[in-house]
Amino acid sequence: LDTSKTMHKMWCWLIVFHLFVLYDFVHCITLTEVRVPKHTIRGHAVKLECHYDMEGEALYSVKWYKDGREFYRFVPRDDPPGSVFPQPGIAVDLENSTSEQVILDPLDLSSSGKYRCEVSAEAPSFQTVSDHGEMMVVVLPDQDPYITGGKPRYQIGDPVRVNCTSGRSKPAVHLTWYINGDPAEPGLVKRYEPRITGADKLETSVLGLEFRVKPKHFKHGDMKLKCLATISTVYWKSNEESVEGEKLQKAPTLESRRAVSADSRADRVQVIVTLVKTVNVR
Repeated sequence: LDTSKTMHKMWCWLIVFHLFVLYDFVHCITLTEVRVPKHTIRGHAVKLECHYDMEGEALYSVKWYKDGREFYRFVPRDDPPGSVFPQPGIAVDLENSTSEQVILDPLDLSSSGKYRCEVSAEAPSFQTVSDHGEMMVVVLPDQDPYITGGKPRYQIGDPVRVNCTSGRSKPAVHLTWYINGDPAEPGLVKRYEPRITGADKLETSVLGLEFRVKPKHFKHGDMKLKCLATISTVYWKSNEESVEGEKLQKAPTLESRRAVSADSRADRVQVIVTLVKTVNVR
């Protein structure tokens, strides 16, 4: 009898255990999307989004962290439900922040970092899920890229030595050279380390281009040199210069060819005359 009661209790506990497991399996909250922009602009606002499916569970809280430190909490049963925990680089627009979004306005360089959203359910499950994203705050260049060192005209064989310089930015602008619309060959490009200046340590990019002019570099008598400056998808500017080929350079070449051609005809005439004379003598 005791053995029977013991077995009965074991079966009861086993059933309860399976019910808890089944409960956890069926009611599992999920994060459907955590949206943190990879690049944002200093002085602008940004919306961080955290979307979730409670699967029938009651929401206990939504928390946001930057680099491991909590800065925003939304608890539906609190009044008001939203709370802010100050820290450098974080300016929460509390009025427009909810359980599924938090607005930061304005942004500065110290706003860059790892942002994590954490969603928790009420009792009895107390489930918690989280995900994160990295965000970098960009300082746009204070001026467009410009080209220096170029000449208005070039002849075949002339050296070209030009530089493209960007405005001060954060991070450094990525520069690319194009010759007549085609990317310059890597061997023609001269790279320099970005210059860091000012208290905010903004960076100035410089990229050189060096080569000797060849006939292929002229399209319809012109050579176009373009410098493209980019920062991810938030900044895209270019500067292009068009230079002419020296048109007078061809005249001496044409005269030389004509002279050679005339001499060759004279030589052929002389040979023919000599052959005729030789035949007549015989």
